[in-house]
Amino acid sequence: MRTLLDKLWDDHEVLRRDDGASLLWVDRHLVHEGSHHAFAKLKARGGRVAEPGLTYGVVDHYAPTRGPAASPAIVRMIQTLERNTDAHGILCFGLEDPRQGIVHVVGPEQGLTLPGLLINCGDSHTSTHGAFGALAFGIGATEVAHVLATQTIWQKKPKSLRMTVTGSLGPGVGAKDIALAWIAKLGADGARGHAIEYTGDAVTGLSMEGRMTLCNLSIEGGARFGMIAPDEATFDYIAGRPFAPEGADLDRAVDTWRRLPSDAGAVFDREETMLATDIAPIVTWGTSPEDALPVTSTVPDPSRLNGSEADRARAALDYMGLVPGRALTDIQIDQVFIGSCTNARIEDLRAAAAVLAGRRSRVPGLVSPGSHQVKAQAEEEGLDRVFTDAGLDWVGSGCSMCVAMNGDAVESGKRCASTTNRNFRGRQGRGARTHLMSPAMVAAAAVAGRLADVRPLLEGRDAA
Repeated sequence: MRTLLDKLWDDHEVLRRDDGASLLWVDRHLVHEGSHHAFAKLKARGGRVAEPGLTYGVVDHYAPTRGPAASPAIVRMIQTLERNTDAHGILCFGLEDPRQGIVHVVGPEQGLTLPGLLINCGDSHTSTHGAFGALAFGIGATEVAHVLATQTIWQKKPKSLRMTVTGSLGPGVGAKDIALAWIAKLGADGARGHAIEYTGDAVTGLSMEGRMTLCNLSIEGGARFGMIAPDEATFDYIAGRPFAPEGADLDRAVDTWRRLPSDAGAVFDREETMLATDIAPIVTWGTSPEDALPVTSTVPDPSRLNGSEADRARAALDYMGLVPGRALTDIQIDQVFIGSCTNARIEDLRAAAAVLAGRRSRVPGLVSPGSHQVKAQAEEEGLDRVFTDAGLDWVGSGCSMCVAMNGDAVESGKRCASTTNRNFRGRQGRGARTHLMSPAMVAAAAVAGRLADVRPLLEGRDAA
């Protein structure tokens, strides 16, 4: 009896060293602007990309979302990626390509992400692609160079963790809340050394967009990556995508993909369970995704914690400018951001628009769709007008304010309600204070001008 992890690992293992490390074949290698170090290493050795047809470039981290690039350095980063990919015959979704967007949005929507594949990218949130039953994980610059040169990567197989979420999610609760809930429960290192397979009816009930959000955040709890076994929802999503199999090829592929789910009776190294009914809309209060609580809670008191955890909480509250005992819903915000590889797909924009329709935001903010295609679809549905009528800026696609590399940033000391994946110190800009939450919750915060429970705002509305 084998798990999904076992099957994927076995299918890609070329050989195994005496120390237990496996040489794995890579089916898809995604590169962005940060890959310049790896290309430089390859050039210094006089090497060529081993499989340029399996490598795809995407401009996303430095992509300007509001007109021209903010600085010559940003222009140079984008041009370097385009030169490197062109020199090696690699397809690149550049700024002028209608398929451009965030790499972890573009891969799935183009059909490059498929069940059973091993997918690497020099970006920690590559785990997103595991939502399709793929073996997907981020790698470092040296490993990127190795994949470019050999189309293989050395890895030690992680332990398996099955995380089962049962029951039905309540109104206003989604994949982002599931992820923040388990990370808060287990801690930022709670799944270290493990690959998570998410199961249970609350998981299979998620859309593919929701599954991508859940897998995307796996690493924030210390996991090497996250996965969800492919099913009919997966196959339906893939059908008709530009790079996906077609016709009889798709039928054969689906027959193969149906054999990927973990066998009945397969044994996992670890089991964790959660009840969907116990999960509420969640926000973060500190400087780690584990610093998360239901929005109806109060800021925690470090004096009730022990040792280093108490010290960490005090430091987080000091940075965030918060005091123990304060209701989370009393925390005023300065701006909002809806975007990132975690929550910038069409479903995310619909969820935020369902809250904002006919309402005004009390604070400024950016809405950055995950790709050109998401942007076009949102505009066709009129979602852009909902955001602009509410007073928010509707901008181009890219990583934008998530990582503050392209000129979009939160000013020092300012507080942002954000759909991103990390609330680390300085993540959204030097001195920025970030509260993570779902798109619907960010929309609620915008309307209230403070952290707010979205559920009352959804009453009588379609919570898309």
